Amino acid sequence: MTINKNEPKLKRTFMKDEVYNTLRDWIITGKLEPGAKLRDQDLSETLGISRTPIREALLKLENDGLVVTKANRWTLVSPIDIKDAENIYSIVWTLESLAMEKAFPHMTSADLEELEQLNEHLHHAMGSGDRFTALEADNAFHDKIIQLSNNLELQKMLISLKTKIQRIEMYYFSQNDAMHTSYNEHLQIIDAIRNQKINLAIKAIKANWKNSLDHIQLKNEQ
Repeated sequence: MTINKNEPKLKRTFMKDEVYNTLRDWIITGKLEPGAKLRDQDLSETLGISRTPIREALLKLENDGLVVTKANRWTLVSPIDIKDAENIYSIVWTLESLAMEKAFPHMTSADLEELEQLNEHLHHAMGSGDRFTALEADNAFHDKIIQLSNNLELQKMLISLKTKIQRIEMYYFSQNDAMHTSYNEHLQIIDAIRNQKINLAIKAIKANWKNSLDHIQLKNEQ
């Protein structure tokens, strides 16, 4: 089989994904703030690429709910609405409870050890002062449980939701309060798994997400 080096489609696809990942990270970290106007010409000049992959990436970001577009007029970074957080978190803790229920019967000691290591990565990231790294470590812990559910449809549904959650948490959370609480709550989840108490594990998963939402609601009121 001979590879056609002049094939543009694959290159364009990779470029679109790279632009999407870059803009998504900028939105999540707040480099592009809620309400910021996004002009494809400005982004084209900033990133040094054509406008086509930028338009494709913006369309994908709109599907994720991270940007809003008025046809032929403007594109803005979506505002953060506390009601959105309430809706999304309730869905996530319901789906993750299901993931825990599916994963629990076949969790091994090696899986438990990996969860402990991932939680320690969170603890280490907390000390670095990098909120984005800490939130990624927090997500990795939850992603492992979702992965162990062996339910691809469940994983797909949670991917988009987790992107929105990470943005909300970056907006509301400070490094030392919420992440420290989440680390300790992960220890409770691990302890329930180790002691083969599925109901406690599910309860701890829900509490972890509900406490995060409580924190967001409190911050929003301040």
